[in-house]
Amino acid sequence: MRVALVQMTSTDDPAVNTAYVTQAIRAAADGGASLIATPEVTNCVSDSRKHQAEVLRRQEDDPTLAAIRSLAAELGVTILIGSLALLGGAGGRFVNRSFLIGPDGGILDHYDKIHMFDVDVDAENTYRESAGFAPGDRAVTVDAAGTTLGLSICYDMRFPPLYAALAHAGARIITAPAAFTVPTGRAHWEVLLRARAIETGSFVLAPAQCGTHPGSGRKTWGHSLIISPWGRILAEGGDTPDIITADLDVGEVESARAAIPALANGRAFTAPSRT
Repeated sequence: MRVALVQMTSTDDPAVNTAYVTQAIRAAADGGASLIATPEVTNCVSDSRKHQAEVLRRQEDDPTLAAIRSLAAELGVTILIGSLALLGGAGGRFVNRSFLIGPDGGILDHYDKIHMFDVDVDAENTYRESAGFAPGDRAVTVDAAGTTLGLSICYDMRFPPLYAALAHAGARIITAPAAFTVPTGRAHWEVLLRARAIETGSFVLAPAQCGTHPGSGRKTWGHSLIISPWGRILAEGGDTPDIITADLDVGEVESARAAIPALANGRAFTAPSRT
C-alpha cells in the first residue's frame, strides 16, 4: 500500500486551505497513493474564537469536507482528513474532528480529539484548547484500505493508553495528524511518535502543519513522519509544505508484534497509593 501525507500551512481562510489541500491530494493520488492523510485543522488555523465562529461550519455544511469527499470518490482513494474545526460542540464550543473517507466518498467514521491541549509551554506559548473546543470521549478504529486504522489527533500522542487501546482493538496503522508547536516539536515530536509505533508494533502516520500561518501568525513544527512498527522512519517532511510517501507492507505489523509481544505480555497490576 502506498501512503501519502500532505504537509501544509493552513491559513485562517477555509476556502484557501480547501483549494490547496485538494490540489495536494490530487497530486498524491497521481503519484500512486491509495491512502492519503492531511494534518490537524486542515480547514482553518486561527487563535481567534470570534473569527472561527464566523468562518467555521457544522459538519453537514462544511465545504472542505464536501470537497474532499467528492475528490475521494473521483480518485477512488481513501482519505484521512487529519481534522476539521467545526461548529456544534457541547456548550457552544467547536469540535476538532478527524474523518476517514472511503473511496466511494462516504464517511467511514469520525473521531473527536479526546485530549485537549491546555498547556503553558513558555511565556510565549500558552494554549487552552478546551476553552474553544469540546473534547471527545470515544476511541475509534476503522476497517479501511485493506487493514484497520486507529485514529488520534496531535496532543493525544502523549497518552500511551489510548494507543495501546487502539492496537488491542486491531489497529495496524495509527494516524496522528498534528499542528505541533515549534518548541515542543523540536524537543518531543519524533521521539513520541517513534515510541508510540514501537510500543504498539504499528505503522504511525503523522501529517503535520508547518511554518508561519497567515492570519494568525501561529508557528508549527512540520516534519511529517511515516514510521514503521519497528520504529524506523520511512519518510520525513521538512519545515515547508510538501507531500511525503512510503510503501507499507502491513505484514510487518505481525512480524514486529511477534518479535516483541509487548501487547500480549502486558499484565494488570495494582497502582501505588498517592501519598
